[in-house]
Amino acid sequence: MPTTEAAPPRAEGREAESPQRRRVSSSLVLILVLLLVMVLQAPVGRALSAPVMQSWMTVFVAVVVQALPFLVLGVLLSAVIAVFVPPSFFVRALPKRPALAVPVAGVGGAVLPGCECASVPVAGALVRRGVTPAAALAFLLSAPAINPIVLTATAVAFPRNPEMVLARFVASLLVACAMGWMWQRWARTDWLRPPARPSFEGLGKGAAFWGSVRHDVMHAGGFLVVGAMAAATLKAVVPAGWLESAAANPVVAVLALGLLAVLLSICSEADAFVAASLSQFSLTARLAFLVVGPMIDLKLFAMQAATFGRGFAVRFAPATFALAVLVSVLVGAVLL
Repeated sequence: MPTTEAAPPRAEGREAESPQRRRVSSSLVLILVLLLVMVLQAPVGRALSAPVMQSWMTVFVAVVVQALPFLVLGVLLSAVIAVFVPPSFFVRALPKRPALAVPVAGVGGAVLPGCECASVPVAGALVRRGVTPAAALAFLLSAPAINPIVLTATAVAFPRNPEMVLARFVASLLVACAMGWMWQRWARTDWLRPPARPSFEGLGKGAAFWGSVRHDVMHAGGFLVVGAMAAATLKAVVPAGWLESAAANPVVAVLALGLLAVLLSICSEADAFVAASLSQFSLTARLAFLVVGPMIDLKLFAMQAATFGRGFAVRFAPATFALAVLVSVLVGAVLL
């Protein structure tokens, strides 16, 4: 008996000590990294002064500096709309008939100036409030791609190709509406799991606003850095012959940039600057990059699976990718 009674305190002690050990470990890792940088200061300096690294840093800084203002503005506006505009507003604004609600919801995506990280919880809130899933999904796909912040960023990134703005708007809206109609026509109700609860439930307006801002900045900012690093690496490290070979084949170029958009998972407010840096590829291939990215990438797949269920994500994501690539090619052939 004494042994049995003494066991819980020892377990509690171990549980209480584990966070401290983790904190100490994190501090030690940080100190070791700083010491390593100081010891290797000369080799690191020589590596950074190499022409390849100079080119890499130039592209990386250029992409981040150009995209950052649009990212910040989009995050702030997205938080304002997500917190202060009630979801019931969208319910009242949509037609009752699903076939008509889909295009209206698709066009309504222009009123959510934010990235795809914000569109998923908003679409979940629409479903919870009784909006037909087809319309909510059309809104989910169109909002990150046709809102004013993203279109303005696209115009700034492609100053010599203003037709890219129209092509991105048309292709993204067509894909959003088509996916909504297809879901309405063929999907089963058990494929989509209604979200369990709204984001930031129980918090005040101010706390919810800053919570939304912190969430979007951490997610979108991190993916912006990753995307800028990938773009800089493609420009500075990958042999130009490889990129030119991929870009020379129209089919390979479109598929390559479509898959790249999925892997990089860049925020839609910054992806235009990454696409503009891939100048080896045709405008149509870069249009595919801009249409696919805001609709389906690695982080979106995870968010959609968490919000609507894994069964939804494994059906919705591949269909969205295939349709986005196809529509990008068709729109590019007409407008670019």
